[in-house]
Amino acid sequence: MNGLRPQHKLRIETVEITPDAVVLIDQLALPHDERYVTCTTWREVAGCIRDMTVRGAPAIGVAAAGALALAARAAAFSGADDRAAFNAALDEAALGLAQTRPTAVNLTWAIGEMRTLWQRCDAAPQECWLTLLAGAREIHDDDIRRCHAIGAFGAPLFKAGDAILTHCNAGALATAGYGTALGIIRACHERYDGAISVFVDETRPWLQGARLTAWELGVEGIEYSVIGDSMAGHFISRGEVDGIVVGADRIAANGDTANKIGTYTLSVLAKEHGVPFYVAAPLSTVDRSVASGADIPIEERDPGEVTSFRGVQVAPVGAHARHPAFDITPQASISAIVTEVGVLRPPFDKALRRACLEGTCG
Repeated sequence: MNGLRPQHKLRIETVEITPDAVVLIDQLALPHDERYVTCTTWREVAGCIRDMTVRGAPAIGVAAAGALALAARAAAFSGADDRAAFNAALDEAALGLAQTRPTAVNLTWAIGEMRTLWQRCDAAPQECWLTLLAGAREIHDDDIRRCHAIGAFGAPLFKAGDAILTHCNAGALATAGYGTALGIIRACHERYDGAISVFVDETRPWLQGARLTAWELGVEGIEYSVIGDSMAGHFISRGEVDGIVVGADRIAANGDTANKIGTYTLSVLAKEHGVPFYVAAPLSTVDRSVASGADIPIEERDPGEVTSFRGVQVAPVGAHARHPAFDITPQASISAIVTEVGVLRPPFDKALRRACLEGTCG
């Protein structure tokens, strides 16, 4: 069920978890319409994750947590007070949600956190449902706290007057609120009384930068310029970019980072021209079970998303295309990883190990 809400709120509500629904801002409708989708079953949430109504690693983790609360509610009030059936229903929902997007580890992290809650709950299913609802809301609120901390730690990496380049959307729309890369940009805007500007890569083929990041920055009154992905090298080589900050969908134990396709190219350009390249992500994005980026699964999406845009064919009919949704930036090309416990510097394997002792890693 869709509904309209007033445009241009300063606080963007990406995911709202209620006792009987998960409400998502429809990111397919932005920037022209601010529309919300109300999901009342876990399958509806899974569909919204799959078709990118909701996207961004932390946001889909939060949405999945809310979906599992919906699954628990449905199972608890199905008429059968059977704990085995309750657990089986949640296992089915968890599996279905985990299969929606393979690269972002926040999804499986959130599912794991919720699984711990229902496995440890020794009360009746109706009471366990309330435990899962509270757990999902805590995951939501915790993500916002982490993003604000990332912004606070990351802002001092820049100075007044800096021009920052960002790729894809790692803002409030990609999280429960505030954002990771855009959290740093928001904090810079506040810290330096608006004296920063942003280059926004359009981010083909879904145009998350042009559609979503530009919209967020406009809502906040932050100065920005949208550029084509192929234009980044031009501005970097001319000294017009003071730093690059991006989000992450999964960070390996050695610091290699999976992020939206095109991120690796930016890291190479940054290294060539001596421009700092920062990754901003909560520790829930760190996957210590994978040694390096070579072990991170890369989602390949429908090639039709490359040959057409919103139903309009832009390539010859029958043209062959490939569509990896992410690429890997090697840790050697990353200047620092900004997390909710601080700014991590190389060597990242040791820095991430220490950070994971302070916070909750994926």
